[in-house]
Amino acid sequence: MIHRPSKKELFGKVRDARSALLAGNVFLIDQGVIAEDAIELGYDIGDEFYKVLQELLDAASPADYVGGRPPQRAYKPDIEGLELFAFAVESARFGCRVYLKFAIAERLLWVVSLHADRPEKESS
Repeated sequence: MIHRPSKKELFGKVRDARSALLAGNVFLIDQGVIAEDAIELGYDIGDEFYKVLQELLDAASPADYVGGRPPQRAYKPDIEGLELFAFAVESARFGCRVYLKFAIAERLLWVVSLHADRPEKESS
């Protein structure tokens, strides 16, 4: 049984996401929520979003993958049925881990979440 996604598949998804970003093919699934999260992180979504996204994708590795195995499927209308890839990446810019979830299809990058990592609370 294959354990998905593999390291090779994750490298490919991050590479494809970077390519879509460089081509300007980036879409936000819920711009309002991502804007609120940008305020919480302390950056201007209008001026810095692409730079922040590039920094996160450049730093992301298969070791940072925190998504489902196999990847969960999106249910939002624009990306319904696409696989979602979630990473928690250490960010020098923000001094914390940043959670990034995206879908990629047909050279389009769909950003679903980008916020400070909110690890699930452990029971004591």
